[in-house]
Amino acid sequence: MEKTMRAAVIQKYRQRNLTLTTVPVPKIQETDVLVKIVAASLNPIDLKTRDGKLRFLLDYRMPLILGSDFAGIVEQTGSRVTNVHVGDAVYGRVQKNRIGTFAEYIAVDQNDIAPKPGNLTFEQAAAIPLVGLTSYQALNDLMQIKAGDKVFIQAGSGGIGTMAIQIAKQMGAFVATTTSAKNAELVTQLGADQVIDYHTTDFDRVLRNYDAAFDTMGGDLLQKTFKIVKPGGKIVSLPGLPDGHFAKSYGLPWWKQVVLWLANGSIRKLERETKVAYQFLFMKPSGAQLRIINQLIEAKKVTPMIDRVVPFSQIQSAVDYLETGRAQGKVIVRIADH
Repeated sequence: MEKTMRAAVIQKYRQRNLTLTTVPVPKIQETDVLVKIVAASLNPIDLKTRDGKLRFLLDYRMPLILGSDFAGIVEQTGSRVTNVHVGDAVYGRVQKNRIGTFAEYIAVDQNDIAPKPGNLTFEQAAAIPLVGLTSYQALNDLMQIKAGDKVFIQAGSGGIGTMAIQIAKQMGAFVATTTSAKNAELVTQLGADQVIDYHTTDFDRVLRNYDAAFDTMGGDLLQKTFKIVKPGGKIVSLPGLPDGHFAKSYGLPWWKQVVLWLANGSIRKLERETKVAYQFLFMKPSGAQLRIINQLIEAKKVTPMIDRVVPFSQIQSAVDYLETGRAQGKVIVRIADH
């Protein structure tokens, strides 16, 4: 008899409300583990996926279980799994073609998970993988931040911002960020050196000669960011358009690469005028990098910021709240008790 689980699914793109239903437990492959999920994290990418805004890059089959990162307990291992055992407490971010953490179980490759930090609850651990890996890959892999660099991080009180500020400070950077006045104390406690109230001040009027900037907003704010980074500096963007390097490395067909090249005309013009390099970041799962982040967490140098924890039965209220954009840190769904 096929084993089933509860899951929150959409039947079509732009379906506003998730449906809690019963679906088969995913089958594992040779290098996979089956994890019983204790907690899962909500992220803006879930909203974009739900609304079909990523279909140009990722067009999922329906019905679709949303959700990208999780913390839980290993219940089964594939025949070629070597570094994970049944009963292990783990956390991770699944590959983009294997999303589905808003469910009681997930099948995930052994290389995409890491041991849950010993000093975190499952809810706290679930808040880490996507924002932690995104921040680390932006700051370390793409920007190559070093001590003394000046870094601008947009939206410091959000899920990405609260993590990126902490990691940037551990790299020895001077950090400026934007937030509302009510969140200024929070981002200062996280380590921000200069806090700009975006309600009253345009960041591009007060910041200059930054080595790098982490754009989490896109649109006009991305274009303004080119004004504050010095020649030779770098901008890494999450919501901006994919660049040519990404399009090729991701293996997009030639016609999609052409579409992106044409759409990026204004960004390429800004790059030429300012001599600032632009890169689009589509984060990659990595158990190895999560282990690096584990060291910072267990040394209490990085702490997950959680706005609220919601029971699985009320996941729609969590989605609705995330959509308001008012969350301070992460919104977590508790899938199971432990």
